[in-house]
Amino acid sequence: MAAGTGFSRSYVMVEDGFSNDVSSGVEERSQNSDQLNQLDVGKPPRHISVVRHSISTATLLTTPTDPNFDLGIVGIKSASDGKSNYTPMIRSGSCAEKGPKEYMEDEHICIDNLLEHIDKIEGLPSLGAFYGVFDGHGGTDAASYVRKNILKFIIEDPQFPGCLKKAIRNAYIKADQAFAENSTVDISSGTTALTTFLFGRMMVVANAGDCRAVLGKRGRAIELSNDHKPNSISERHRIEQLGGVIYDGYLNGQLSVARALGDWHMKGPKGSVCPLSAEPELQEILLMEDDEFLIMGCDGLWDVMSSQCAVTIARKELMIHNDPERCSRELVREALKRCTRDNLTVIVICFSPDPPPWIEIQSQTGHRRSISSEGLNFLKGLLDGNS
Repeated sequence: MAAGTGFSRSYVMVEDGFSNDVSSGVEERSQNSDQLNQLDVGKPPRHISVVRHSISTATLLTTPTDPNFDLGIVGIKSASDGKSNYTPMIRSGSCAEKGPKEYMEDEHICIDNLLEHIDKIEGLPSLGAFYGVFDGHGGTDAASYVRKNILKFIIEDPQFPGCLKKAIRNAYIKADQAFAENSTVDISSGTTALTTFLFGRMMVVANAGDCRAVLGKRGRAIELSNDHKPNSISERHRIEQLGGVIYDGYLNGQLSVARALGDWHMKGPKGSVCPLSAEPELQEILLMEDDEFLIMGCDGLWDVMSSQCAVTIARKELMIHNDPERCSRELVREALKRCTRDNLTVIVICFSPDPPPWIEIQSQTGHRRSISSEGLNFLKGLLDGNS
């Protein structure tokens, strides 16, 4: 696992000001590309947790250590619904483990302050952030190549920054094709790619594959990406329309994902449309004060826990110590405890310097409270572990 680019700064205040109306005619950014290519991308040890994080300097609040778990919370009172003067404060932490597999094929990147790595660009907010999780298969070449180059391809795209979603979509396709033309790599290796671009309050999540991004919104889990499994309804329809087949959940009997970069032994001539797609699905949201954190993880995490369970664990951890790195480590530890069979990579991105507040539950007189079976089992496990 190659770690994300390291940083020593504390949290970053991200100013509002990104606009989709900015002219898309942007000059070439070769100087930015040179700087990106000079980033330290050395690989860490393979058998220990790999962490790149940014710790808040905010004073930790004294908080109880028993927040609600997956209990079907109702009546959450919103602290703010779209305040125009809301300003996120970005900080992140990450953790990666080889897990039970023989080799580590995941890669990830964490950049809390984008302008430390690129020159000021017209139309770009004064500060921004970028994160990515790349789950490789068939070797590490594809995941490593995409991690090192995807941001460069985004910034070099003529649609950047005016049409960010188009720039990101173009960058995924370009990275896939450039990988195929690189004679120093094994083009039969492949990778999924999940990226998050933050511009002020604007956040764009792009996904190709089965990594997942989940927003924690006052205790609620909001999925911002779809798992591109061959058996999913939309992907199955697309695959079959393009002449592909699905055997026992595998695309053409070979691959357990329907979208990936690389895997050129399964693709046709460059530029042709094929069942295995490198095109990402994109989700754009405007961050609100209720948006507390984002979890980005590979399928090694989501194979053994639901999105809501991950948000509940992360929120509990942040209420205790307010440290996104320790939070990401706890999610990895819990996945290992639940016997995941894959590599593990988790990034936790917080949008405030303070820990999440207690959730106020409005009185529901005359209504019975219910608990999901997952929540009951999870709570039982915690009680058993503390006995």
